[in-house]
Amino acid sequence: MAKQMLLDATMGKSTEIAPWLPYAGVNCAFLIKEKADAYYRSPELMACGIVEGARRYHADGIPLSFDLSLEAESVGCELTYWEDNVPSVMGHPCKDRTPDELGMEMPSRDSGRWPVMFEAAKIAKPQLEELDCAMVGLVTGPLTLGSHLAGTRIFTSLIKNKEYAHAVIKYAGEVMSVAAKYYIEMGCDIIALVDPVASQIKPGTFREFVTPYCRDAIDVIHGARRVSSFFICGDCTKVAEEVCLIGTHGFAVDEQMNLNFIRDLARKYKKGFGGNLKLTLALSLGLISPREDALISLAAGGTDGFILSPGCDIPYDTPQENILLAYDARQFYNEYYPKNPVP
Repeated sequence: MAKQMLLDATMGKSTEIAPWLPYAGVNCAFLIKEKADAYYRSPELMACGIVEGARRYHADGIPLSFDLSLEAESVGCELTYWEDNVPSVMGHPCKDRTPDELGMEMPSRDSGRWPVMFEAAKIAKPQLEELDCAMVGLVTGPLTLGSHLAGTRIFTSLIKNKEYAHAVIKYAGEVMSVAAKYYIEMGCDIIALVDPVASQIKPGTFREFVTPYCRDAIDVIHGARRVSSFFICGDCTKVAEEVCLIGTHGFAVDEQMNLNFIRDLARKYKKGFGGNLKLTLALSLGLISPREDALISLAAGGTDGFILSPGCDIPYDTPQENILLAYDARQFYNEYYPKNPVP
């Protein structure tokens, strides 16, 4: 495992071999035979799961948690917890009024499950350092957090009620800055802004409602000399260039994207890029060979700023052997495939 290799690739630098970043969030609970609802409430279980995931999957980096409900819960959203999945946001405090009208404040270190996260990081960080594995903090992006605050109304408001949408998403951006500061305090080496639903909007809407409200969080990350990334899901073809312009060192996409297109765009803007193993067909079900799927991604991504990773959070009961098949493909690629780009 090589943390520095992952940091370099995220910043768009060439590496000897593509680093490996398995997004083992809720899957870490499964690895230690714990239910997800108990796992996300226990710092000891989380730390145990994170370290076990890093060790078992030979990870160069691993998320501290892949839970996009964390910030929402810490500012008053109601959640439902599941035994085999991440918590779901069920209550939307801003569905009728803006955060200012409700008098909503910023989360503190004692809000929601932030105390669990701080303690889990304190326990896990030294063990991850021994494994030479980067600890990755994931901040929920502005549009996704805005949808947690306001529900589906936020999407129609992007067009029909822009003043309301700006008020909600501006508040989300401020919460993101706080979350980024917390992950820095926890010792995260990479901090990624995760906005899966941002692929559903037009480039102009992205520039108006996503880019400006990420700026403060990115400044916080870079001000602390940490590495930054931006994760987006779905078919983000139309906003991919906006993602490159948002200001992070790198970005990551899921299995719906053509990795050749993403590679060329990343190299154009000198960004690191990650992806895009198939979560369901390859890793979860094995209907497609995880090894062959990984080789396809490696052949497209090469070793110039590319990070081999799944398209999103690995599902709870994904078979370990499928994940390890994807990992093993990396060594085979390095030994037998021609380098891309040519040294």
